[in-house]
Amino acid sequence: MVAQLPLKDDNSQQLSTSPGTIVRCRQRQWVVLPSPSSEIIRLRPLSGLEEESCGIYLPLERELEPADFPLPSANTLQDLKAAQLLLDAARLSLRSGAGPFRCLGRLSVRPRPYQLVPLLMALRLEIVRLLISDDVGIGKSIEAGLIAREMLDRGEIKRICVLCPPQLCDQWQRELKQKFHIDAVVIRSGTAAKLERGLPSVDSHIFSYYPHIIVSLDYAKSERRRASFLTHCPDFVIVDEVHTCSESTPKQQQRYQLVKQISQKNGQHLVLLTATPHSGIEASFRSILGLLKPEFAQLDLNHLTEAQRIELARHFVQRRRIDVKDWLGNSTPFPKREAIESPYPLSETYRELFEQVYDFARGLVKSVDESLSYAQKRGRYWSALAIIRCVMSSPAAAIATLSRQVSKDTGDLEEWDEDLAANYVLDTTEGEQITDNSPFTVVERGQKTYRDIDKRKLREFVKIAEQLRGKEDTKLQKAIALIKDLLKEGLHPIIWCRYIATANYVAETLRNDLEGKKNTSVRVISITGELSEDEREIRLQELQQYPQRVMIATDCLSEGINLQEHFTACIHYDLPFNPNRLEQREGRIDRYGQTVEKVKCILLYGQDNPVDGAVLEVLIRKAVTIHRTLGITVPVPMDSNTVQEAVFKSLFERATDVRQLSLFDLTQDDTLAQVHNSWDRVVEREKQNRTRFAQRSIKPDEVERELLLTDLILGNEADVERFVLTACDRLGTSLVRKKQGWDLSQIPRCVQYQLGDKPRLISFTTPTPEGIEYVGRNHSLVEGLARHLFEEALENIDTPTAARCGVTVTDAVAKPTFILLLRLRHLLENRKQGILAEECLIQSFTGLPNHPQWLSDDQTLSLLATVQPTGDLSQENKRSRIEMILGRMEQLQPHLEKIANKRAEALSESHQRVRAMTKEGKVTVIPQLPMDVLGVYCLIPQ
Repeated sequence: MVAQLPLKDDNSQQLSTSPGTIVRCRQRQWVVLPSPSSEIIRLRPLSGLEEESCGIYLPLERELEPADFPLPSANTLQDLKAAQLLLDAARLSLRSGAGPFRCLGRLSVRPRPYQLVPLLMALRLEIVRLLISDDVGIGKSIEAGLIAREMLDRGEIKRICVLCPPQLCDQWQRELKQKFHIDAVVIRSGTAAKLERGLPSVDSHIFSYYPHIIVSLDYAKSERRRASFLTHCPDFVIVDEVHTCSESTPKQQQRYQLVKQISQKNGQHLVLLTATPHSGIEASFRSILGLLKPEFAQLDLNHLTEAQRIELARHFVQRRRIDVKDWLGNSTPFPKREAIESPYPLSETYRELFEQVYDFARGLVKSVDESLSYAQKRGRYWSALAIIRCVMSSPAAAIATLSRQVSKDTGDLEEWDEDLAANYVLDTTEGEQITDNSPFTVVERGQKTYRDIDKRKLREFVKIAEQLRGKEDTKLQKAIALIKDLLKEGLHPIIWCRYIATANYVAETLRNDLEGKKNTSVRVISITGELSEDEREIRLQELQQYPQRVMIATDCLSEGINLQEHFTACIHYDLPFNPNRLEQREGRIDRYGQTVEKVKCILLYGQDNPVDGAVLEVLIRKAVTIHRTLGITVPVPMDSNTVQEAVFKSLFERATDVRQLSLFDLTQDDTLAQVHNSWDRVVEREKQNRTRFAQRSIKPDEVERELLLTDLILGNEADVERFVLTACDRLGTSLVRKKQGWDLSQIPRCVQYQLGDKPRLISFTTPTPEGIEYVGRNHSLVEGLARHLFEEALENIDTPTAARCGVTVTDAVAKPTFILLLRLRHLLENRKQGILAEECLIQSFTGLPNHPQWLSDDQTLSLLATVQPTGDLSQENKRSRIEMILGRMEQLQPHLEKIANKRAEALSESHQRVRAMTKEGKVTVIPQLPMDVLGVYCLIPQ
């Protein structure tokens, strides 16, 4: 129920007001908002500025009195374009729109229609439990943000939390702020101390004091903080990259237990996001599904009954790009991915080093020493892999890894940590964190079982590696040539490296080659795991300022980071040994929002390097083929570490010498053949799943109808463009059309306090080319212009930019026609609460106010858009005509009430249509009368 609020006028007469009533308080007019308490009155300024809303404690308030919305003044005469300007300013000022999608009034992004499907699914659920598993680059963060914003605006949740890997925290903070107007703080090890110092008392908790929070999974999962987080956990939680929280490896257990305990809280809303929910391990996938509903963890996913499929589909959406590219007749411009293989020959010196290293590594693995324990043998095996991997990566990685002396505290080999070794050597995607340090720790521990001759060989390898820097490193020279070609094409490449030492080595060489004294336009920067999240962000920001840029990165940036706005190509300098990692890297640029039509992804590999050849043939090429034909990534159907080990095992067992290795023999290995057969079966299953969980039960035309109605209430991109162009022109700061976007060379004075005075290029459609700023309905430019023009008009000054009154002589009408610009407030009530919503209306009539003949909505909008003056009247004549209609507004009130009630019925039908899709309860739409008369305009026949 909505509280009825007692007010007193000057005669101390008790008055009853409801939401939507206009009151005066402290020399300002306000609109009353719904309040849960009869002692608190919530107020919003009459101009509609949501951020200035406040609450007043009634027993202590002495200045509150009823008020009316002021009629226009006949002295504020302008042309009909000024009326259109006022309409646009009023519409674009609305934040609590009356349509069924409440969140759309507060967005600074134009969602694609398909991105509303998860929102509709969420609204169908009493308690939101949803797994959004759309393909890489479709926009899962936008889909989750829409759900959060909608539920906040409906009052169904109070606070939100995003749980994500630490490297994604800053990105989520920007996304929520810039696109959804949600201010959230980042809580991780580097920010927690400062936030705790800002708490008002020692009894305050960092997880409960701040309304909206973004928390590093690794910070919240620890035994020391988990209980506090669970106690103060917000009622709506988004878990990003949830595949890293499955119940698969011991390293992930803490993350899994944290999310599982969140899911067990009564009434907890939970949205899970991942592009790869099924890492290939069935039990891991079921553990994620079990976070939605415990019984889902027991499902036989290969033999679902129809009832099980329907129930799972209520909580799980999984779509390919092909499913959404053309949806609602709305084409989404996803880029095309051009996959290129680029081989290079090893130099004679490098080939000699590789052959020696291979023979050495094989000897470590194959030598039989009965005195070695199982753990010691595994230590040898992992150190052999580490040596091969770093030598293949770069001379710098080889030197960094092999030149380290064995320390006394390398640990007991009987306690060998297999997961730790895999994180250093393999390309794991199931683990919590990507380890890009050189694998010297693995080699150090393995050396405890080496003979003296083995240690001498390592020192010899280091000497050879030191000779390979520069021209002898044909891999590096090939990469430099490719990078220069990409830069000539106007592309901005990312160079993906496995180890920090390699990334820094490549970056240093490129800087010396590309950043000459005369060339100040090219910038090369490396970003690796040795940098903190804040330092990575600073380097990224710096790099984006340059017209030509090259980023050298390790896989610390390969998961979840959005890089499509500033990079358009990538080179895999180190071939990933896991096809899942390949897709994660390329997915950083191949996603919605990429402004080039085609992104180039280049695989760099040694043509006479049998290890590269094996990985390429056995894993990478098959993954690329699957992605090209199916349109999605299908992970290797078993633990990725096991598959990678199988490749190495075959390499070590197939030949006694690297020169005898046969790629044909390798690919015939029984273990690898089993992987391929299993992979093929999973591909077929994924085809079925993508069909079953693409959510085709939600009809596109049903969504389209409501979006069109919402656009009429809130305005669309074309309305925003018209408004900004007209407003700036009338304020003397016209925009100039450019090939891409508009040049705003002079910022209007009225918005300089928000935007500054720096010129900018802007666009009113998305995605925007690099260097061009998207301006949507909630952009500071639009918001500031709308606020200025609307408040100026309400002041009834003599020469307003957007006029509340106008008289136009035109041959477009045959008899006097009056146009009314109205604002109508509605109370939307359901069984839980009441919400105040608004919309603007344009109505026109001919005849007398006591017996008006109303024109249709289409006729009115047509007049407003097309009428041109063909004559003129004296100012006094115009004023008298407006004063006549203003003096007879009382006669129009009964007719305006009918219009308000009819409009409420139409809105109610719209709400019910959406709620029929979402299976929600009924909403009652109650118009709050009288309507505000924003403007009155008269059209006089020639």
